[in-house]
Amino acid sequence: MADIARRTEHRYGNRPTMKDVAARAGVGLKTVSRVVNGEPGVTPDTERRVQEAIEALGFRRNDSARVLRKGRTATVGLVLEDLADPFYGPLSRAVEEVARAHGALLINGSSAEDPAREQELALALCARRVDGLIVIPAGDDHRYLEPEIRAGVATVFVDRPAGLIDADAVLSDSFGGARDGVAHLIAHGHRRIGFIGDRPGIHTASERLRGYRTAMEDAGLPVDDSWVSPGSTEPERVRKAVREMLDAPEPVTALFAGNNRVMVTVVRTLAGHPRPVALVGFDDMELADLLGVTVMAQDAAALGRTAAERLFARLDGVDDAPERVVLGTTLLARGSGEIPPSAV
Repeated sequence: MADIARRTEHRYGNRPTMKDVAARAGVGLKTVSRVVNGEPGVTPDTERRVQEAIEALGFRRNDSARVLRKGRTATVGLVLEDLADPFYGPLSRAVEEVARAHGALLINGSSAEDPAREQELALALCARRVDGLIVIPAGDDHRYLEPEIRAGVATVFVDRPAGLIDADAVLSDSFGGARDGVAHLIAHGHRRIGFIGDRPGIHTASERLRGYRTAMEDAGLPVDDSWVSPGSTEPERVRKAVREMLDAPEPVTALFAGNNRVMVTVVRTLAGHPRPVALVGFDDMELADLLGVTVMAQDAAALGRTAAERLFARLDGVDDAPERVVLGTTLLARGSGEIPPSAV
């Protein structure tokens, strides 16, 4: 037991300090500080001894005090909806690349689409003195961030706008993308088009539903209530909606899927259907090109990069009015959206 205790003490003991390095190298503390911080005034032989001591002890510079003296912690926070959602991978990577180019570390976490958890996570990041926040909102009231913003925490919202506060936002054109995707189905002869989307309280979901209705209205087409199914993205809910639309007395001949999670379930459900049904989805998804799924693609990396660049512009002193940047979507025609209506 004594041997285990000694091994544990050695493995998890206190971190070596600059004093430890100085003692091992036989130099003064100021000399170690100069070497660690890359300052001049140290002979090559002395620098070599200090570096050997650093390596032998496993010393790492404590950046906390150094950056706090400058009034910055060199960290930014990213609050995502769901870390497991493929859409957020390139977005997060783009934010991280911009942060790295500015010498900052990115800390991220997931709200799981829970407004209370979003608030808890955002405020926890603020308590850890992040310089700025990029938030993908789960809630629709962000007044809880007003004291943090007044205290100097730069904040940019991405994918969805902030609720009840005026703040920078970088969004995809959810309305225009959905309108164009449904118009694409109409141009291929479809008149009965179903819409399956996310919960209507979510900004992107409501905008995509609005785009669907606008495209139908512009074409002079009626929309039956049974053709519209907003709700959770749970597979069973989506499967039920698809089957009801396809098994109706006057079934839809085409579907518009409101996001990538809905689209995955729609593709799986249509795979067992006896007649061809056209499909356009909002968001791309893995293997969509191989499966021939037509989508309105948004550029997740551009969203993240634009939001991060705006954040660091704020941190660098840009003090203009909050702005809303809207990025366009791109139609990727791969076959499913070009299927003509089948005779029923």
